[in-house]
Amino acid sequence: MGVVNVTPDSFSDGGIDLNAELAIAHGLRMTADGAALIDVGGESTRPGSEPVPAAVEIDRVVPVVRGLVEEGIVVSVDTSKTEVAEAALRSGAHVVNDVTACRADGMAQLVADAQCGVVLMHMKGTPLTMQFAPRYGDVVAEVESFLLDRAASVVGTGADPSRIVLDPGFGFGKTAEHNMTLLRSVPRLASHAFPLMLGTSRKRFLDSLDGDKTPLDRDSATAKTTSTGFIDGARVFRVHNVEASRRALAVAAATVAHQQWDEWSQDSNRGDSRG
Repeated sequence: MGVVNVTPDSFSDGGIDLNAELAIAHGLRMTADGAALIDVGGESTRPGSEPVPAAVEIDRVVPVVRGLVEEGIVVSVDTSKTEVAEAALRSGAHVVNDVTACRADGMAQLVADAQCGVVLMHMKGTPLTMQFAPRYGDVVAEVESFLLDRAASVVGTGADPSRIVLDPGFGFGKTAEHNMTLLRSVPRLASHAFPLMLGTSRKRFLDSLDGDKTPLDRDSATAKTTSTGFIDGARVFRVHNVEASRRALAVAAATVAHQQWDEWSQDSNRGDSRG
């Protein structure tokens, strides 16, 4: 999932795609680099960010969604507002990526009625407040319970379970230690009926892995979490640098395929020896 931020203040690349034509061109480049879908967002959710009116968000994302869809691109809209999601879906978007896990009035019913894809993410608090000393008793258990509860709630409105993806929300109301704990727990979080998405791209906690200092310097660490996440069971990866993570995924996929072949071969040989 390639990220296109049509915002002036996103933490990584705010302002570079405010023009719809530039944003569409960026999405096309990401697709050429290997993105399976493009995630278009019109409101920053960086720590400390303020919400923007729905009308502003619609004006930002709809032309980009429409332009990408006309080019045959699969598009998701990154929004927590029902009216923005509805406008994007009418313009051809295929997926709603909601950092509030469909808690806004009407959002769950909208995705159920549209039978579109939906990403349900965990966030503690709001973007404005989420990094004010977040606390958990057991971060993995609490995130896991929240996501499964939200998935059950969305399914209860009539949504297709096979179209739901879960996202633990790296950096959304978590300390660096919380993020690392969640990253180590991907096998557990990916063990449920819903595919798991990782959104680690360019997040500050990656500095503890590679010692990078700016968002743009974190692409290497992002690619590493992408490859290890795939091996641990995650299947969707929201990234800013598609090419770097695609290359890492290719290596990880080959490693997993080799391991699966070895396991199958060993089982087959044991079966032959038993006659």
